Amino acid sequence: MANKSDSLPTLSLRLDLPGGGRFGPGKAALMRAIASEGSVAAAARKLGMSYPRALRLIDDMNTQFEAPLVDRFHGGATRGGASLTELGQQVLQLYDAVCADALSATDEARQALFAVLNDGEDAKKD
Repeated sequence: MANKSDSLPTLSLRLDLPGGGRFGPGKAALMRAIASEGSVAAAARKLGMSYPRALRLIDDMNTQFEAPLVDRFHGGATRGGASLTELGQQVLQLYDAVCADALSATDEARQALFAVLNDGEDAKKD
């Protein structure tokens, strides 16, 4: 069993957008799930999220940017579905780049924090 001192502390970023909106790991995960599953319902199931919550997050994202990030297609003979718009793909790629840059920039500090955490674990064992 892995304990909490087996790996470096992780980093997650939430971007506070102009106008009060937010974009972070939850919305990014939902977008990835929509891209892979092709529907809001399947994406929500994959993430263990309720369908109404997924819809609220999509509505938030679609109003916080100049154009929608997610397109939804209503049901019918061909069934419904969803996909990322071109802007949605771009936003997700840029968010991932910001996260990768932040992770790289904080590597030394996270390693130092890891050492402090491990020292604390070692002290508890003594």
